[in-house]
Amino acid sequence: MSFISAMFLIDAPASALNNSGQGIVGSRTDNTTAVKFIDAKDGDYPYVSAQAFRYWLRSTLENATELGWKSSPIYREEKVAYTDANPLLYWDDDLFGYMRAPSKKKKDKETTSTQDPDLKLQTPLENDKGEVMTVTRAAPLRVSTLVSIAPVSLTADFGTMSRHDGDPAPYEHQFYRTTLRGALSLDLGMVGTFTYKRRTGFQNLDKIRRDKAEADENFTHLPEQFAYRLSQEKRIERVATLLRGLARLDGGAKQSLHYTDVSPVVVIAAVIRGGNNPFAYVFQHKNSIPTFDVKSFHDVMAELREHNLLLSPVAIGWKPGYLPDERAKLEALNDADVVLMTPRRAYEGLAQWLTEHPDLLDV
Repeated sequence: MSFISAMFLIDAPASALNNSGQGIVGSRTDNTTAVKFIDAKDGDYPYVSAQAFRYWLRSTLENATELGWKSSPIYREEKVAYTDANPLLYWDDDLFGYMRAPSKKKKDKETTSTQDPDLKLQTPLENDKGEVMTVTRAAPLRVSTLVSIAPVSLTADFGTMSRHDGDPAPYEHQFYRTTLRGALSLDLGMVGTFTYKRRTGFQNLDKIRRDKAEADENFTHLPEQFAYRLSQEKRIERVATLLRGLARLDGGAKQSLHYTDVSPVVVIAAVIRGGNNPFAYVFQHKNSIPTFDVKSFHDVMAELREHNLLLSPVAIGWKPGYLPDERAKLEALNDADVVLMTPRRAYEGLAQWLTEHPDLLDV
């Protein structure tokens, strides 16, 4: 099976990209905001949760109207929220996965029926017996938690609100200086392929959605796989748009105080066989500064070639001016399978490669 595998670095020079919702332990004031961090034996590792990263990416795709991303509407009931769960139409339902489990309690059904009229616009759910059913989809796109490449000392900034008469109102918030490392994987075979197996994560389609797929010429029925598959052209379109969204990534907390460009300063991405990420450890650190591990990268490339796992060039994006001495190490390798460019061009280049080699979706 073919996957897009990528690792990336985000430079956070003075940032608080994901807050914990809790106060700062031992703070000097009552009004405080702490960042999320891992308390390890060797120090504190700030992190951005995978949920936050997925939110950044979804928002970026939705707001970049020139990309043409098709977002699923969100519906809110009394205690739950969910998307329309229709991957036939909505690209984020396809790539990000979903779970839509209507309540079976009579009280909840009655409450739902009297709520927001938009709820009546959602695609209904129904099994072969005419009963309401649950649909779920395991996400083809998998992302890691973004974790600091090295332990850091968290800084607590003390400030006041003083644009009023009387005593100033003090507050504190944490921030940090680090480089965040993350990884992602996209199962290309799952993109645009929707199953109706009676198994959690694989019951993507109910009867209504299956009937729609059956009637749509863009879908092919795969009875041996209990699935419907979107045309190759339209699957490539969804993947390429996702890659272009990653190149434009925007988001993060405390941006009014610590403006941080969260688009990657370095990205290493390729289409490979299998879902394991070979690039996860090609960056180490020295005195908290990222270092490119030439030997590790050389060994990774040798293994990919030896076992015929590499299905595309390795697109490496590196922002001009970022750690130029480390970039020089990569340039010196002069590897024929490596294409070095900026991060945006790396994602765009991989999108173009897949457009020109659509058969890679089902290797």
